[in-house]
Amino acid sequence: MRRLIPAVLLFLLPALILTTGGCKRKRRAQAASDEPITSLATVLNTADPRVAPQLLHGFHTIEGNAWRWTAGDFAAVLKPPAGADQKGATLVFRFVIPDTSMRQLQSVTLSASVNGTQLPPETYTAGGEYTYSRDVPPDALKKDSATVEFTLDKYVHPTGAERRDLGVVASMIGFQAKP
Repeated sequence: MRRLIPAVLLFLLPALILTTGGCKRKRRAQAASDEPITSLATVLNTADPRVAPQLLHGFHTIEGNAWRWTAGDFAAVLKPPAGADQKGATLVFRFVIPDTSMRQLQSVTLSASVNGTQLPPETYTAGGEYTYSRDVPPDALKKDSATVEFTLDKYVHPTGAERRDLGVVASMIGFQAKP
């Protein structure tokens, strides 16, 4: 039995070393993903906690590690893509209107502006996943940053235990460069 213990330890030792090293690598990779974004991004995944400084107002905390509710009015700041001051860009906003919200509201109109330039609104009459996509003229993208403001004509007001205004469930906001 005493001879068996050293043999087992010699067999298990390499596995223990590999396992310990793997944990350190995982911790380092996780720590790198927790680092703040130091410059403005052109596209924001709203579930990424590092983009919080670019979410100016009207965004609630991350839920389910995947999405955020908005309020009725919400805004973000984005970096325009290269060449946008000459060619313009396309604003893309991906979101969900829950069926439960739509049953209460019947319809929701989303309006947006970029640096004060109004973009055409869109009205939604059913719950579901949506992409609001609008061309942004070059004149609205002459600066190093662009403030994108959204307004919903209707949203769910706080009731019961819920104390937040609930607009839409945001997943992504960003600019696409024009060719």
